[in-house]
Amino acid sequence: MLSLFWAANLSPVVAQTTADSIQTTNLNPVVITGTGTYHKANNSPVAVKVISAKELRDAGVTNLQDALTRLTTNITTHTNGMGTFVNFNGVSDDYILILENGKRVSGDDRWNRLNLNNIKRIEIFSGAASALYGSDAIAGVINIITDDSKDSVNAGTSTKIMNHGRLDHDINVDVNLGRFSSQTSYNYRQADNWQVNHYQAFDEDGEQVLKLTGRPMSTGFHSHNVSEKMEWKFDDKWSAYIRGNYYDNLTQRPQKATYFTQSKDKKTGEYKYGERQAYTYDLHHKSYVYGGGARWQPNSRIHVYLDAYSDNFSSHYDYWQTAEKEAYDETRKRTHYTNETLRGIFRLADWNKLLAGTEMVQESLVSQSDNIDGERTNTCNFFVQDEVKVLKDLEAVVGLRYTYNDNFGSNLTPNAALFYHILDFRFRASYAGGYRTPTLSQLYGTDQAKTAARYTINNTELTPEKNDFWNFNAEYSNHWMSVSVSGFINKIRDMINYRTLSQQEIEASAALTQIYEEGWTTIRQRDNIDQATLRGVSTNVKFLLPYGFTIGGGYTLTRSYARSNTLNQSTQHVVFSESPVDKSVRDVGNVNASWDRGWGNYHLNVCLNGHMQGRRYSSTYGYADGYSQWDLSTRHTFYLKQIDLEPGLGVENIFNKRDTSYWNSNFSTINPGRSLYVSLTLKFHD
Repeated sequence: MLSLFWAANLSPVVAQTTADSIQTTNLNPVVITGTGTYHKANNSPVAVKVISAKELRDAGVTNLQDALTRLTTNITTHTNGMGTFVNFNGVSDDYILILENGKRVSGDDRWNRLNLNNIKRIEIFSGAASALYGSDAIAGVINIITDDSKDSVNAGTSTKIMNHGRLDHDINVDVNLGRFSSQTSYNYRQADNWQVNHYQAFDEDGEQVLKLTGRPMSTGFHSHNVSEKMEWKFDDKWSAYIRGNYYDNLTQRPQKATYFTQSKDKKTGEYKYGERQAYTYDLHHKSYVYGGGARWQPNSRIHVYLDAYSDNFSSHYDYWQTAEKEAYDETRKRTHYTNETLRGIFRLADWNKLLAGTEMVQESLVSQSDNIDGERTNTCNFFVQDEVKVLKDLEAVVGLRYTYNDNFGSNLTPNAALFYHILDFRFRASYAGGYRTPTLSQLYGTDQAKTAARYTINNTELTPEKNDFWNFNAEYSNHWMSVSVSGFINKIRDMINYRTLSQQEIEASAALTQIYEEGWTTIRQRDNIDQATLRGVSTNVKFLLPYGFTIGGGYTLTRSYARSNTLNQSTQHVVFSESPVDKSVRDVGNVNASWDRGWGNYHLNVCLNGHMQGRRYSSTYGYADGYSQWDLSTRHTFYLKQIDLEPGLGVENIFNKRDTSYWNSNFSTINPGRSLYVSLTLKFHD
């Protein structure tokens, strides 16, 4: 029976399950993202969206992409054979910063390296945040906060099974022995290959010719992910920790898959088709992270943190034996990211809180496929941010980061925010600058695409991308409901994209002329040629109703406008093209409804999630159709003496929405269709 929520000061809604076990839903959790200091979400000077652990469990999601898609409206994801692509406020994941407990997750495959089963909450900050977090925080920040159980021994295991060989298995063990604690987690995931349409299409004199293809829409894989964190609290003032993570992901492409290529005979004008082996290798991703830190808290007004860690990622072409080659391994990419940060939070007065610190970053890259033999860059940062209570109901935040990069010199990045609250109403306005340095791959990478006769050269003259982000938010909330409306304007300049070189530029260089004479008909390089303007408005509502019902939803409208310089190869003139930003979606909405009810030692949760989005734009393939997907999940929890038993049953994609476009199209979704799932979670506690 729902215990109603008429308690003051935004108290949590409590659903009674047993005398000793309760389930809570809180409209006002504690957040840290966006300011670097702790605030109740309703009292944060900047707006932060929170996805709670309960919401993740209710939705039945087991990976970060599904969680963001189903439970937010300004984030969309798209997965294909090249990986997972995320769009946040209209721009790609190149401009999104992902943190785990405030530590940057670097390298490729970032979305699959985070274990959702050990998450306390996900904090999402919409807007530029380079003043606080440095490079890449141009569109927003996603901070994964992991759980830290307070029980002396807490262990659990969870398994979810779906069709197409999809399996997700987690094991978590937490130990607290006085001043020592340990958190250990293991995650195993796998999936088979699948197709929705077995044909690829060719255009032949205005007519479409279909040929069978064995290339899958979704590539099978299996992965292992192990994490460990140990912490020592020496006394009330000092504590220290060490942590580590290892991740291993290997794709499982079909070795006998083939596809067709099309060529036109210059003499007869007839088209010819040739069957080729689709794949000769799998992709093998690995990463390992290690680090540690310490905290010093001499009194309630001073908190000092020291953190150092190294994030190391490698990607390999794992070739199998073919007619031309023996099986071997080739390094596609190997990156090292090392970070040392010293920061302090100082409460100078009851109305003034200062955050200041320094950060050192070292990065390196080796890539055989991009012909990078080992390049490095170093960055030194100093940052400061002041939170001031100007009046009783008015707060201000101002911050500044100074960055020195040995490739790009000095840069200053500011931010400022105002927060006004009266009764249950809250109003926020903020401005922030964003800053993104070109990656080592963009600076030094060269690659060849033989099938397109395209050669890409490096460009060490690239300059950083920058942006100006304005954000406005109005919110009303009390102990049973919240309603918010947000709007943003994001102007990005000097965006990096590919620029095709003119014939005059090629002829002016002996090296480029030689490349052209070898048969590479298109020669290009990366350059700062794009500008983008994005405007958006979001609205979200959530209601905590009697009898265990919770309903909510949201809608985001984004208008994006990108201008780029491109070469017309026929006329050899540079032309200006205008289009939406690549991979942007104009309309996104979601609906979430859940019901919690307890009977003695049994608790039931039923949750319905709906995700709707409009057409997604691709600069290569045009528009993908809009789609909607509805998912139903149920959890059944039995509270026993020292174990909680939680079987689950649900339906993903209730209405069997599939995109059956031909292979190599811009798919709206690669979901294989309606799927039943079963899950089982066991939680052991003292």
